[in-house]
Amino acid sequence: MKHPYAFLLCAAVASLAGCEPADVDRPVSSLDFPRAYRPVSEMGSNAFSTEQIRDDRREAVTVMDKANITRGMTVADIGAGEGYYTVRLAARVGDSGRVLAQDIDEGALRRLGDRVERERLDNVSIKLGAEDDPGLPANSFDRIFMVHMYHEVSEPYAFIWRMRPALRQGGQVVVVDVDKPTSQHGIDPQLLFCEFERVGFRLVDFDLKPEIAGYYAQFEAVGERPEPHEIEPCMQPGKDGTDLVP
Repeated sequence: MKHPYAFLLCAAVASLAGCEPADVDRPVSSLDFPRAYRPVSEMGSNAFSTEQIRDDRREAVTVMDKANITRGMTVADIGAGEGYYTVRLAARVGDSGRVLAQDIDEGALRRLGDRVERERLDNVSIKLGAEDDPGLPANSFDRIFMVHMYHEVSEPYAFIWRMRPALRQGGQVVVVDVDKPTSQHGIDPQLLFCEFERVGFRLVDFDLKPEIAGYYAQFEAVGERPEPHEIEPCMQPGKDGTDLVP
């Protein structure tokens, strides 16, 4: 019979004893995918800034123009929060388009649901997601938006892998974030590019825009989606420009 503290001892001296503790801190549904070798930001407020401030600097208009959002499109807003982008995307795609607002925060989704009803946004649907799966229907979206939330994704390889089939032919993913360490509510753009590339995406546009208080990146799927065990995790860039070995 093993001593009750054997597991803790193994975890403490894994590098010396050669035993590896299980990934008890990860969802079971993610274990086929590599772990991300980077910190993950704690979930913060769903409001990146006040909506008036964001509108004054023309944030949503700038992003939607760059993403070429037009009437009739079907768009997903991942990490929708209080719905800043959701309501503006709904107006842009019009009655003939659709917006799916997704989040893992049930409280935020309830408040967004109240807003959708109050503003009578009949072209908006709401869906609860998971930390490693956005839960999007296959072959459904012209654009998928991930605005100021990607740095909070704790299982990026599983998340992007499961998100990819939701894109229609020619569909693209739009990421807006800040060039900061992931522990400080941002992500180094080179690390972002790498994580998307490892799951079969190609960067098609990148821009630094003062209107969005960060950067804009746009990706399209290319080639075959790799099998989970084929994905090689990205190393976090070091401060001196080198990659850190996990």
